[in-house]
Amino acid sequence: MNDSSLFSQLSFGMTLAFAIALVAGLLLKFWLATRQIRHVAQHRAAVPADFASRITLEAHQKAADYTLVQTRFGMLEMAWGAALVLAWTLLGGLSWLNQELMQWMQPGLAQQVALLACFALIGGLIDLPFTLYKTFVIEQRFGFNKVTPKLWLQDLLKSLLVGVLLGLPLVTLILWTMGATGRYWWLWTWGVWMGFNLLMLLLYPTVIAPWFNKFKPLDNQELKDRVTQLMARCGFQSKGFFVMDGSKRSAHANAYFTGFGASKRVVFYDTLLAQLTPGEVDAVLAHELGHFKHRHIQKRIVSMFALSLLGFALLGWLSGQAWFYIGLGVVPNLRGANDALALLLFMMVLPFFSTFIGPLFAQLSRKHEFEADAYAVAQTSGADLCSALLKLYKDNASTLTPDPVYVKFYYSHPPASERLGRMQAGFAHV
Repeated sequence: MNDSSLFSQLSFGMTLAFAIALVAGLLLKFWLATRQIRHVAQHRAAVPADFASRITLEAHQKAADYTLVQTRFGMLEMAWGAALVLAWTLLGGLSWLNQELMQWMQPGLAQQVALLACFALIGGLIDLPFTLYKTFVIEQRFGFNKVTPKLWLQDLLKSLLVGVLLGLPLVTLILWTMGATGRYWWLWTWGVWMGFNLLMLLLYPTVIAPWFNKFKPLDNQELKDRVTQLMARCGFQSKGFFVMDGSKRSAHANAYFTGFGASKRVVFYDTLLAQLTPGEVDAVLAHELGHFKHRHIQKRIVSMFALSLLGFALLGWLSGQAWFYIGLGVVPNLRGANDALALLLFMMVLPFFSTFIGPLFAQLSRKHEFEADAYAVAQTSGADLCSALLKLYKDNASTLTPDPVYVKFYYSHPPASERLGRMQAGFAHV
């Protein structure tokens, strides 16, 4: 077999593997979505018996309808996203964009940065109608949207500014590293990427997030004392307990643990605090502290380090194979480096090949949530945690009757039936 024949076979194999991964992944996701739609619709008429005394039929049906609308819209987004990837790859869109820029710019770092910037800008413009529809139609219809057109535009401009101030220097540094550090450039580039992510863990809570939301220390003295005592009892030290003005954009309620090292903090949406009793606040805070106590964030960082290292190593190999580009519909630069093309192709096709390992990470996330729940029950009132979680499910219109298979594949948090059922079973043994 001559080199030309081998090259043709490898290129065709890349095309075939990508097409199979795309179609199989899309069919799987559509099958899961139809299961979810069917299951939620079948159970819409009645509140599950375990929740009948605490959730009204109206709230249950609102959650079901919200889930159905979101899932159907998600199917449209998936189909559109797959079509776009095909257009960028096998139909020649990315190759065309690269060649057009080559007509205006000499090959080199600036041209590669321009390629990534143009790709991101075009992708953002294409996604804009979907974002607008979700915000001003779906979220508005169910009473969640609080964003005005003016605030939405301000957020968009701020996001663009953050992208320019942080994204462009990062992309430039990554592309320079890819081209300047020799055979093991992928290892150096991985180091740059990990350094940036760790820096964001430090800067996001205190520098970036305040551009979009206001964060203020808890000002209810009685609640503040309770929280301080709980945090001391749990051995937790942080920059504090903050309330975020989430109601400015959405009626959804939430709480989260963010930051790393000295910048770590617990944040509650004001929409959630407005509905919780002091005991429920303690329980939700204890749940967030449970993530800290079990080192879930550190474990996720280590996992991210390991997986990204494998990804960069794979990219390092693929970027040197001409059949990788040809097989995905892209003509490599003949007068310069292919680093930007390699990055874009890898980022577009990798999600289709990793579709089938998604459930493993979802299962791990659910395990972490169960561990945090168990810690909260040990530190505070389990009944208060159950009550607070029910309020969260209700206020976020989270369906009480998701399809079990859909849950295994997608859900990062356990559904209410599993989560509350496990806690209540624990109470019975106390």
